[in-house]
Amino acid sequence: MRTAILCCLLVAAPLAAERDFLRADEADQIREAQEPAIRLQLYAKFARERVRLAEQLWAKEKPGRSILIHDALEDYTGILDAIDNVIDDALRRKLEVKEGLDAVTGMQKETLPILEKIQESHPKDMARYEFVLRQAIETASDSLKLAQQDMGARTSEVEAREAREKQQREAMMGTKELAGKRAEEKKAAEAESKRKAPTLRRKGETAPPPR
Repeated sequence: MRTAILCCLLVAAPLAAERDFLRADEADQIREAQEPAIRLQLYAKFARERVRLAEQLWAKEKPGRSILIHDALEDYTGILDAIDNVIDDALRRKLEVKEGLDAVTGMQKETLPILEKIQESHPKDMARYEFVLRQAIETASDSLKLAQQDMGARTSEVEAREAREKQQREAMMGTKELAGKRAEEKKAAEAESKRKAPTLRRKGETAPPPR
């Protein structure tokens, strides 16, 4: 009997780990949003919905609500991590994110007090989602501080971290592999420098003569 139970747990564990923090329709919306600012606005919307769901469930004691609250809070934390990754990637690529960042900051200022209120109320079933609630609050606090940070300073931190990670990766490479990688980077940089600047002129249209 014990062996059968163990087998069931081993099968169930990977399935639980594979649960995504986004629903299929939400993931489709994120994939379609190519601009980071739009992605951030979507993520902010999804995160707000998770906290509102947790708040609604917390307001009424019903059997089985604890797992729903747990999953909503876990999804919220996953979305916040995705938000920080989008912001860092956009800063690295010098892309505009102000509108998305404003949406994220507004969401965090709205949802963080709700989570803290749930924590302070000590609901009877809190033990079943206490860890993910604490994790959600800590992640939201850290993410809000990052969102309110000076973007110039955050960009410098992102670039410095990327440089360190690159150095670590190169330190693990062999001499031949490293030489090949640097040759590819040089080739890509040269191709980028030769790329023509974008223009709004129609085919065959020339620039006006200088005055």
